[in-house]
Amino acid sequence: MTARPLRLATYNVEWFNALFDDAGRMLEDREPSARYHVTRAEQLGALGIVFTALDADGIVIIEAPDTNGRRSTVRALETFARAAGLRARKAMIGFPSDTEQEIAFLYDPDRLTARHDPVGEPSTTYGSQEAPRFDTTFRYDLDTDNVTEAIRFSKPPLELAVTTASGTKLRLIGVHAKSKNSHGAVGREAQLRLSIENRRKQLAQCLWIRQRVDGHLKAGDSLIVLGDFNDGPGIDEFEKLFGHSGVEIVLGTSSDPALTLTDPHAAMALQSRVGFAPTTARFYLAPQKRYFEALLDFIMVSPDLAAKGPEWRIWHPFNDPRIMEIPELREALLQASDHFPVTIDFPQL
Repeated sequence: MTARPLRLATYNVEWFNALFDDAGRMLEDREPSARYHVTRAEQLGALGIVFTALDADGIVIIEAPDTNGRRSTVRALETFARAAGLRARKAMIGFPSDTEQEIAFLYDPDRLTARHDPVGEPSTTYGSQEAPRFDTTFRYDLDTDNVTEAIRFSKPPLELAVTTASGTKLRLIGVHAKSKNSHGAVGREAQLRLSIENRRKQLAQCLWIRQRVDGHLKAGDSLIVLGDFNDGPGIDEFEKLFGHSGVEIVLGTSSDPALTLTDPHAAMALQSRVGFAPTTARFYLAPQKRYFEALLDFIMVSPDLAAKGPEWRIWHPFNDPRIMEIPELREALLQASDHFPVTIDFPQL
């Protein structure tokens, strides 16, 4: 009997938090969700279809329901998993975010064990330039004036120590990198200046993550970095200004293959000369009255895991023929979120 592949996923669920009350109960009603022209019941139903189809052993959920003094990410996600009848029925988070969006891990406890295992020393109030813990402060010279600035994550990356049922040990880092838009800036020059400053901060966050990646790779860890980077090769005009996108920085710019992560979708975008690249997100731009697509979600793996021949898949409702053949799943993916899930299957792990 062939062993079942191990499937991991990343999925950004737009305003998942708005689908639950403070007690973690699902709001299955006809009230509008945060999705345009989609009710809360419709979005929850669509998410149930998508998560059931994914049938993943572990999912890093971006924009998971909030954790605060009244609300619980774990309670909401485990309620959802029970209602949908998912194998992945146990939830956990790391450091709570300063927003209403958390990074969470929903997994099958029969296939995986997982624990929050943050790496790095807590920095001082001033901060550290040496990959401090992700809930503290990183110092980096953003504008090459020989003065370091303080960098913090509004959504600290989720660091997990995961062990598969067969005993394989993995390190997972769930990421939601965010570059703020230029709200509040008046005039073209002010907007451009603020946009550049915010992009620099995002790149500094990616450099911070990359320092952590270097540590794991040099230690010989089997590493998976996955999530929404709000960035990618060719995503905006600032890439030329800074030389690399944040995604390229995290993948690694070293010539040493032992220090390079692999994501075939990112590689396709980097190598494309005609704008041909996969996409993982679909947004409606009202001024242009059309949809815009982008490659924002990634699953990057260390060289030892890449050597196992995993299979990556973007669950795009229009670009994946297997989904096109299932109208119910295609429509559910469009109703559930403005991002589409990305999965990776390992034949043996």
